Amino acid sequence: MRTATTVEASGFGSWTEQRDFVVEAEKLGLDICWVAEAWGSDAPSALGYYAARTERMLLGSAVMQVGTRTPVAVAQTAITVSNLSGGRFLLGLGASGPQVIEGLHGVRFARPLTRVRETVEIVRRVLDGGKISYSGTEFQIPLPGGEAVPMRLSLHAEHPIPIYLAALSPAMLRLTGEVADGWLGTSFVPEGAADAYFAHLDAGLARSGRIRADLDVCQGAEVAFAPDEDALSAMVAGRKKELAFSLGGMGSASTNFYNQAYSRQGWAEVAEEVRQRWQAGDRDGAVGLVTDEMVLATTLIGTEDMVRRRLRVWRDAGVDTVRLYPAGENLDARLTTLARAIGMVRDVGRV
Repeated sequence: MRTATTVEASGFGSWTEQRDFVVEAEKLGLDICWVAEAWGSDAPSALGYYAARTERMLLGSAVMQVGTRTPVAVAQTAITVSNLSGGRFLLGLGASGPQVIEGLHGVRFARPLTRVRETVEIVRRVLDGGKISYSGTEFQIPLPGGEAVPMRLSLHAEHPIPIYLAALSPAMLRLTGEVADGWLGTSFVPEGAADAYFAHLDAGLARSGRIRADLDVCQGAEVAFAPDEDALSAMVAGRKKELAFSLGGMGSASTNFYNQAYSRQGWAEVAEEVRQRWQAGDRDGAVGLVTDEMVLATTLIGTEDMVRRRLRVWRDAGVDTVRLYPAGENLDARLTTLARAIGMVRDVGRV
């Protein structure tokens, strides 16, 4: 199994600290560093900077939000970062959700599946280097009725650019299996992954005549090591508010892909109650409904033996790349956690 992490400016104390984390992570042997956008900094600017500060590690966008840029602008950005980094770029795309797309960017969230599919198709055409002519439901290039004719970019991709899709819903998972090189997943419970995730990915792979080995399954979770059971209980309790926010506050009142993912994996009643209480303003009540099991099932938090066993379960479930979110109060603590986790993933992957 490969190792990865995800960074985003708001998750660190400063840009300097984030830069130091990325540089030191490469020295620790990390395989991939993904850079998030969410509703904070953009990904490509940071990726260009980290490309200049690193030498070996792959760099990816996790994710560039489809709908906030035209497909050709996405392709231009991907080619630029890939060429600048010497072919170390992975293009991660995602539909995001209505709160960010409509509430922040003022773009309708309608038909996200079609928008993502057409974006991938157009990006691949741009990467092929020919003139760009496309007629779809969401995008038409050149725009009809005007004077424009098909164009090609004046730069070309010097290296292959794998495309990853962030997906949680069954339809987006099927699309991922059909058209993508990798899957960026989260809210992952390996015991229920066969039905909740892999059945849909495999259906998409079958559509395109591919198998699971053709898709990099990249799963992410927080990793934290507890010295004993008392410390573990405190760690789990501290994560419940974050999970309650994911279930109740991520997305709009009616569209929350994280909530739906937990619902498909056995927590439908709890997830719905947490959502209702969070939306009603009862944040403490929402947090109180989150169980220890929900936290432990979807993270890599535990004693060293617990985390090692959990990684074996992830490996056996079909995870190819483990995206680690290392816990820690400061930079040194995060790097210490990351180093332990990287070594553990390597050990588990050798068996």
